[in-house]
Amino acid sequence: MVQRAFQNILVFLWYITNHQGMARGHQKIQSQQKNAKKAAEKKKGQGADQKTAAKAALIHTCPVCRTQMPDPKTFKQHFESKHPKSPMPAELEDVQA
Repeated sequence: MVQRAFQNILVFLWYITNHQGMARGHQKIQSQQKNAKKAAEKKKGQGADQKTAAKAALIHTCPVCRTQMPDPKTFKQHFESKHPKSPMPAELEDVQA
């Protein structure tokens, strides 16, 4: 009797491992492909625009350390704090900090 119950359990486990994945196998593959396509479109749509916009905003470059800054006010504050002994560039002399 115990041996018969053990055989039934083994048959049941074999059936689960061999047949459970087959019912959703095709649906699973389709779902993965669909989700991968959505993720690729989402990544393509937003990633490059933010990077290019951020890079385009950095238009002022420090002549001493080559650090890029977005506006003249920040540039002047940087220059005064980081390079106090260097002469102020002509483009920054009239900027209000």
